[in-house]
Amino acid sequence: MSENKNNASIAGGLLLVVFLWGGNNAGTKWLVGSWPPVWTGSLRFLCAGFILLAILRFTRWLGEFQPLNRELYRLLWLRGGLALAAYIVVFCWALRLTAASHVALYLGASPIWALLAEERPRWNLPSLRRYAAALLAVAGVLVLFWPSLHTGKSSLLGELLGVASSLCWANYSWQVRFLSGKITGVEVAAHSMWMSGAWLLPVGLCEVATRGLVVDAPHLGVQALCIVFGSVIPYSLWNSALRHWRTSQVMLFNNFIPLSTTAWVHFTLGEPITPTFCAAMVLIIAGVLLGQMDWSKIFKLPESF
Repeated sequence: MSENKNNASIAGGLLLVVFLWGGNNAGTKWLVGSWPPVWTGSLRFLCAGFILLAILRFTRWLGEFQPLNRELYRLLWLRGGLALAAYIVVFCWALRLTAASHVALYLGASPIWALLAEERPRWNLPSLRRYAAALLAVAGVLVLFWPSLHTGKSSLLGELLGVASSLCWANYSWQVRFLSGKITGVEVAAHSMWMSGAWLLPVGLCEVATRGLVVDAPHLGVQALCIVFGSVIPYSLWNSALRHWRTSQVMLFNNFIPLSTTAWVHFTLGEPITPTFCAAMVLIIAGVLLGQMDWSKIFKLPESF
């Protein structure tokens, strides 16, 4: 019973993450329209990481504070911080160049990449199911790509960056899974965020020096909301879930992020919901469900041929 309660708590936390990240994606989309993308991500993660570290260091709200040894610091810099830095760069640029709903839908396909990374191809039903799921997800990606390929518009780069952000997010989640075996998920989140911000800060400062920066109450307010409700809270919950569940199992909740993001950007930014997006969403979600669900047990099918 305690395990069921724990699983229910993890699932409830991940649903909250989905809702918060939908709002975060809408806020980030608005911010990068006028703010430099790398600066936006760098500042956000620096602030969010230091807030989490302060909570860990001076309170017991998120557990006991554990000092890190040199080896853990090295692993966090190279596996947590660098992986998250790569993700936030391509994510922010993708949001700047294409629709937020498209970027979120690409992120929704990331569980497929995690599944493929967790197991090599084998001649059995589960492996066939996973690769069929990958084909469905790729078909959904191509549906999103088609308007850009057909018209030759510059948004093609944004779509490519959206796919890259999906791959980077799958890689970051896998790195968190590895690091969470050594320290708590909240600590991984805190250190990964401030380290990723530190990795990107020089580039972000160069962006500000060359392009300038709009500093007013709306921009600072949206950035502050994204720091707390788009970084501190959801990353803590997400990384904690990765400590207890498999990477592909946690990333199943990515299915709902496109729906949450689409609702947020539609009602706050007026972004339209296109038939192309709906068709791609059906294909990608079908692929993720096919890859995640154990159909051999549901229909009592043999696992091998």
